[in-house]
Amino acid sequence: MTQLFDCSDADQRATGVASAISALRSGRLVVLPTDTVYGIGADAFDSEAVAALLAAKGRGRDMPVPVLVGSWHTIDGLVYSVPNTARELIRAFWPGALSLVVRQAPSLQWDLGDAHGTVMLRMPLHPVAIELLREVGPLAVSSANISGRPAAITAEDARGQLGDLVEVYLDAGPSEQQAASTIVDLTGAHPRVLRQGPVTVEAIANVLDVEPTTLTD
Repeated sequence: MTQLFDCSDADQRATGVASAISALRSGRLVVLPTDTVYGIGADAFDSEAVAALLAAKGRGRDMPVPVLVGSWHTIDGLVYSVPNTARELIRAFWPGALSLVVRQAPSLQWDLGDAHGTVMLRMPLHPVAIELLREVGPLAVSSANISGRPAAITAEDARGQLGDLVEVYLDAGPSEQQAASTIVDLTGAHPRVLRQGPVTVEAIANVLDVEPTTLTD
């Protein structure tokens, strides 16, 4: 049975987070608030749960699911070799609205879709999301909407699209940024911005000490 919890109420937040943790550990789906838009999440290491997430969104394996982490240090166990550029961007923008595409550690036993040895990572700037991530570990999280429809900026938006396919909805009010994260690909010879979002190309270029045009070519 689907449940929605109002995280502005301390008691409901505690109950909701506990319910979400239980659902995730049992292979079910939850909707959680982040600083960008609401996300639909599953245990990143549960391939059946990740497949259910893709099915709920009506999304194919050709669009692999990103992973949210609860601390800077988590990435050391997920990435084959963390580039210096990644560490510079993490120091500058995490937690926040910047996603990094990097080479994953070959030993990881997960299936996020057809990612071809890469993974997109982000640490969100939201206390409810961080609480979940620190309890459960890395979560496969995509925007909480049917593929092709607008991203959900409230829990009710998400519930209207995903309904009973999600067990727990955590409602923390409208998303702060109301826009999907900026994506930087660090798997090639030079960093490249794949999607522009709240973190600007100019801000990224300033941290990396490069011309903004080199990031978008």
